[in-house]
Amino acid sequence: MPRATVIGLGKSGVAAARLLKREGWEVELSDGNTSEALLQQQQELAAEQITVKLGQSLELNGANLPQLIVVSPGVPWDIPVLIKARQLGIETIGEMELAWRNLRLLPWVGITGTNGKTTTTALIAAIFQAAELDAPACGNIGYAACDVALSSRGQGTGDREQGAGGVGEAFDNSCTDAINRVSPNSSLDWVIAEVSSYQIESSVSLAPRIGVWTTFTPDHLSRHQTLENYYNIKAKLLRQSELQVFNGDDAYLSQLGLSAWPDAYWTSVKGKDFLISEKGFYIEDGWVVEKLTATSAPEPIVKVSTLRMVGEHNQQNLLMAVATARLAGINRDAIALAIREFPGVAHRLEYICTWEGIDFINDSKATNYDAAEVGLASVNSPAILIAGGEAKAGDDTGWLAKIHSQAAAVLLIGSAAPAFAKRLQEVGYHTYHIVETMERAVPRAAELAKEYQASVVLLSPACASFDQYPNFEVRGDRFRQLCLAWTESWKPPRIEHPEFENSNQESIVKSR
Repeated sequence: MPRATVIGLGKSGVAAARLLKREGWEVELSDGNTSEALLQQQQELAAEQITVKLGQSLELNGANLPQLIVVSPGVPWDIPVLIKARQLGIETIGEMELAWRNLRLLPWVGITGTNGKTTTTALIAAIFQAAELDAPACGNIGYAACDVALSSRGQGTGDREQGAGGVGEAFDNSCTDAINRVSPNSSLDWVIAEVSSYQIESSVSLAPRIGVWTTFTPDHLSRHQTLENYYNIKAKLLRQSELQVFNGDDAYLSQLGLSAWPDAYWTSVKGKDFLISEKGFYIEDGWVVEKLTATSAPEPIVKVSTLRMVGEHNQQNLLMAVATARLAGINRDAIALAIREFPGVAHRLEYICTWEGIDFINDSKATNYDAAEVGLASVNSPAILIAGGEAKAGDDTGWLAKIHSQAAAVLLIGSAAPAFAKRLQEVGYHTYHIVETMERAVPRAAELAKEYQASVVLLSPACASFDQYPNFEVRGDRFRQLCLAWTESWKPPRIEHPEFENSNQESIVKSR
């Protein structure tokens, strides 16, 4: 029996281990951490004959080496043990690559980008599902990719066939028949994968039918070292995609334009005159318009106002999602239905509740300066901003300028708080408070919102979460819990003496 080692006991690692076990591998899963939850998971997997080693790193000594190592997304690709594995000739891949090898007979949509990819992925999946296609969102969103492979029936490896019908053919008909010809034995129709740079880095042969690149700004440089390296990792996914969709309003991608990506479908919220190529998708007179070739006539597809999410960045996400759906052959009615019913994405400008006329908004997924700048630009001002966490490298200039114009006050949490306070001082912004934790931030934000008559309390951290939380989802969930608890527990005091009404009301929130 061949031996495989999986590194990382997260949802991706567990799914990879189970998939390998199903395929007849002897599987060992290792994680350097240990906790009650991990110990419980260790026992559950042991019952499935999957060995789990906790609190220790993988060692490649002796003769009984694994034939395959599968790496979870959070594990750096260049740690010594993985470098040694490759030197020893041990095949080393990421969890996404393993899933691809099991699902490669299906057409994939692969969405990557610095910001916007989660919303775009969720919207694409919603459109495909409105077209009655079985198209789960997975990867950096939703299910682990290997969980999708585990759920499929009769899906093996092999060379991928070309789908019936080229671009521009039968665009008003569902592509289900063509898809079934590609993968007759699978219950799935498409795989909609949000693919991070970490997942691309550890994928060898991942080649989506449609690749989407949402935005590109400096991020994850502590892992990828240089902007050029970060770009090349993401570009790899698009180069291996049959069809390519690019955000033509992104400053970095638009500069490269046709010289780097001559066959791509470009998008623009600014109209046809700003379309980089002679084919693509753009907004004109309130409609998303498609132009599939240099000579084809423009066709309106869906009204922009159908989308309930606000902000120009969400219009960009809409364009890329519609472009993907049309290139997959999905009709206008399914697109309009999905967009009309799309509620948005958790942790990305997610409305939580309203208290005393103040909206609480969860933007925990804004883990860098650019995303946080977009978050502030998308809400009503003045806002009370909660920011901080584990700081990332990047240009904070635009974010700081947006704080000046939009934020009545800033509450700083996490390890980045002192450095952020210093940067705010340097740009002449002094209405900030270091509160360290989310538990202190939420009630203080409510107080300040009352004091400054702010209409919004916004969690938009501009930071990773790992100093205080396992991931941005847990951080956003905690924010949501605290906001709802605040609104449920807060009661205005009874005013016994009307003559003191004004002074008492002024101290209602401050006294908490």
